[in-house]
Amino acid sequence: MMSLSAPRESELEKIERASRDELSALQLQRLKWSINHAFEHSPMYRNKFEQAGISPADLNTLEDLAAFPFTAKEDLRDHYPFKAFAKPMSEIVRVHASSGTTGKPTVVGYTRNDIDLWADLMARSLRAAGVHRGDIVHVSYGYGLFTGGLGAHYGAEKMGATVVPMSGGQSEKQIQLITDFKPDAIMVTPSYCLNLADEFENQGIDPRSTSLRVGLFGAEPWTNSMRQEIEDRFDMVALDLYGLSEVIGPGVAMECIETKDGPTLWEDHFYPEIINPETGQVVNDGEDGELVFTSLTKEASPIIRYRTRDLTRLLPGTARTMRRMDKITGRSDDMLIIRGVNVFPSQIEEQILSIDAFAPHYQLKLTRENNLDALTINVELKQDQFTASDIDRATQQLINNVKSYIGVTSTVEILPTGGVPRSQGKAQRVVDKRSL
Repeated sequence: MMSLSAPRESELEKIERASRDELSALQLQRLKWSINHAFEHSPMYRNKFEQAGISPADLNTLEDLAAFPFTAKEDLRDHYPFKAFAKPMSEIVRVHASSGTTGKPTVVGYTRNDIDLWADLMARSLRAAGVHRGDIVHVSYGYGLFTGGLGAHYGAEKMGATVVPMSGGQSEKQIQLITDFKPDAIMVTPSYCLNLADEFENQGIDPRSTSLRVGLFGAEPWTNSMRQEIEDRFDMVALDLYGLSEVIGPGVAMECIETKDGPTLWEDHFYPEIINPETGQVVNDGEDGELVFTSLTKEASPIIRYRTRDLTRLLPGTARTMRRMDKITGRSDDMLIIRGVNVFPSQIEEQILSIDAFAPHYQLKLTRENNLDALTINVELKQDQFTASDIDRATQQLINNVKSYIGVTSTVEILPTGGVPRSQGKAQRVVDKRSL
């Protein structure tokens, strides 16, 4: 394994070295501001607070946050596109959006201060990963409405690194640039990184011979066994980067190179809670549950008690004062993450039902092919007679719609009537055979 130096003490921000008491005092100060800001400037939050019979004046301690209502993805969709914002559009310099049902993604706005904050947090994350000023960072996250590419890009530039904005895809080009430009770090999904390892080997190049020292991996669940495979095949350190667009994007938490024991949550900007997903009650640190976030400093899109649906637990800080989060063990809803894209079975169902040829019976099959997620949609035809050309046309339409509206590539298999398993209870819509 290549040697990698941790950030020097002098490179850490003061808050990264603060005591828990100092951090808690700052959190309470910022939480009061954020709750008040959301109430005063976001009609969505004013209505939610008033319906719950609570106001910003009711928050006097960090524990008081538990009395405020949760925010769900549906709340943001219901206020599509900009009605959840707490700043006028004249102050919004950028919007990002997650995948969503047709015409209804979740939209997040950013003021100039929000963009600067995001860049600062990503720069902090890169430093925590052992990246230094003057290093070259190869960014293979997608650019565009997805927050990964631009989030990584701005953070690397902010810390003084040289950015190679490759984006995703074009594996042969990726190999050429990594070989020629000799980057120190790569930011990419773990599954695509393994796909790049295969491409290196296909070209007769040993991935271990590259210049890469560290990878910052996120946007999809991955296990320690996948980490080990990446480290073995590339001879580099693989670290966990966590974020989600509704909270800000990548840079909500980052695993520190000193300890490699789970992402450190940047608690000075995002207040975490773990709740029982069934009751909504806050549980103690160390107990498993659903991760909930409240933003402490965001201007355009404050988020109060956002239910991420990610199942994990909070752990004491090690490399930093701030707490860590354990590996994501699953989700409390039916959302799937396919190549970094959030997908709900209901989204695909909507596309199936929009095509006359298909019956309302389907099953989604997830596998891994060449280290990448593969989605197969099993469907049945209606009893009506269809020609081969009708079936081909309907199949291609479904593939195109799923790609266009949801953002994932799929294949479609037509099964005979009764080929999709029936159930007396809840239908098994998903068969996930990925070895995660």
